[in-house]
Amino acid sequence: MNGPHDLGGQMGFGPVAPEKDEPCFHAEWEKRALGITLSCGAFGAWTIDESRHARENIPPADYLAASYYEIWIRGVETLLVRHGFATREELMSGHTLQEGTAPKRVLKAEMVSAVLARGGPCDHPVDTAPRFAVGETVRTRNFNPATHTRLPRYARAKRGVVEVVQGSFVFPDDNAHGKGENPQWLYTVVFDGGEIWGEGASSLTVSIDAWESYLERV
Repeated sequence: MNGPHDLGGQMGFGPVAPEKDEPCFHAEWEKRALGITLSCGAFGAWTIDESRHARENIPPADYLAASYYEIWIRGVETLLVRHGFATREELMSGHTLQEGTAPKRVLKAEMVSAVLARGGPCDHPVDTAPRFAVGETVRTRNFNPATHTRLPRYARAKRGVVEVVQGSFVFPDDNAHGKGENPQWLYTVVFDGGEIWGEGASSLTVSIDAWESYLERV
């Protein structure tokens, strides 16, 4: 989908200015925001792709005015309401007003280290051979879905070269909407700066990870 999360070098937003020696958290509440998001994700009610889509759907003015962890909290609020764990009234009041959905599992303090160490692997085998090979020139599709996608807006309808065949992984465009994992081959594709941003672009190259259905043979 096209939204405020997918700027891709658009003009008018100023330069990217990394903060030197940036801390992991700028305030104590940000630690809690991370903990809440991970704990709620452990309920087993939604996928990481659905959680990304929830954040992408924040209205643009609100998204651009929010900090990183404010966006996370607003996304998890949407998911809690959508899956029946809480109501908007409960979130606003901070009090339980009715019985909600029971989580499939609860992340307890003694479980956190092991759960984080295990991560959430999303590589899955497929029965087909990869359609594209390293060194092959490909073109990305030109589409503008209202649903979730991991193909950046700035990299659509662009010619690039396959640099790596990464393996086969869950297809996020389907997984975000309850359509199953439907794994596909995943490729690292490299583009020249001029291909992405046109004449006058710097000589840098840009690489993205692109699922097979994003690509067409040139």
